[in-house]
Amino acid sequence: MLNYLLNKIFYALLTLFGVVTVIFFLFNVLPGDPAQMMLGQNEDSDQIAAVKAKYGFDKPLSTQYFYYLNDLSPISFHSTKTSDYTYLAEGKYSAITLFTIGEHTTVIKFPYLRESFTKQGKKVSEVIAETLPNTAILAVSAICIAIILGVILGIVSALFKDQWLDKTIQVFSTLGMSVPSFFSAILFAWFFGFVLHKYTNLEMTGSLYELDDFGEKMQLQLKNLILPAVVLGIRPLAVVIQLMRNSLLEVFNQDYIRTARAKGLSEIQIIRRHAVKNALNPVVTAISGWFASMLAGAVFVEYIFGWNGLGKEIVNALNTLDLPVIMGAVLVIALLFIIINIFVDVIYGWLDPKVKLE
Repeated sequence: MLNYLLNKIFYALLTLFGVVTVIFFLFNVLPGDPAQMMLGQNEDSDQIAAVKAKYGFDKPLSTQYFYYLNDLSPISFHSTKTSDYTYLAEGKYSAITLFTIGEHTTVIKFPYLRESFTKQGKKVSEVIAETLPNTAILAVSAICIAIILGVILGIVSALFKDQWLDKTIQVFSTLGMSVPSFFSAILFAWFFGFVLHKYTNLEMTGSLYELDDFGEKMQLQLKNLILPAVVLGIRPLAVVIQLMRNSLLEVFNQDYIRTARAKGLSEIQIIRRHAVKNALNPVVTAISGWFASMLAGAVFVEYIFGWNGLGKEIVNALNTLDLPVIMGAVLVIALLFIIINIFVDVIYGWLDPKVKLE
């Protein structure tokens, strides 16, 4: 088990290194001057030169790449001269000094994702910390809807195989997989938030916290979670239904199920005690991928519903070419994807004793 986790962590670090490399060179070959983006319309040549020197934009791309790796690394090396590229002397982050040799010091710190170009020096980590919880709440709500309804409808579909109920569920699940999330979001927002507003009391747009009518304090608005969570959960719900149905039908043909029936156990007892746990293996695997992709797939859903999450922040950053926010958000999503996959592999081994974690 320990060797398995160490191997997973090693490959996770390699994957993160690859992601960092790709997104750095991808976004740094885009047209435009980062210094001008940061200064806006009030820049002059001296200010641009000062910003370039401060953030290392005047250095070769390879040097900027190593600066970026140094900022992300928990153990990093810095110059104590304020004229050099460094955030340590300016107090941009707190760090524990390990040792200092001459004009260079080695520190331990949290990974530094730099500052937003458009939010007046606000740290990218702060932007992500403010928006990621809303996206996590939305993703967890959506995946819970998909798991609970998907498992139940999958079991019902398997029990009534080839009957009208099974065929009806299959039609709706196929339709759910076929319709893009952004189209479903527009349709649900218009129909339930506008056409049926007086019956549903739901809004077309809104986030988890909103200002009250007097503009004095933020109020929790759980009803704004309903439509985006349902829309985001439609496609994984359809996948869970299909996987649960097919997996359960396969389990029903196993010898131990026939033995359980021969002992006189009812279908409910067989499903609850024997069939469901074994049928959940492919569902768990699929859910892991869907949950991680939801953090990225929530981009359009959040933007359409006005949900103040990481997805909406990414769209805003793309519109304003706020490269540090985009790069930081992609890195965080990649890290969460890796963590979730490791966690699900452990859960998969618990569900299926035949799977050995080595």
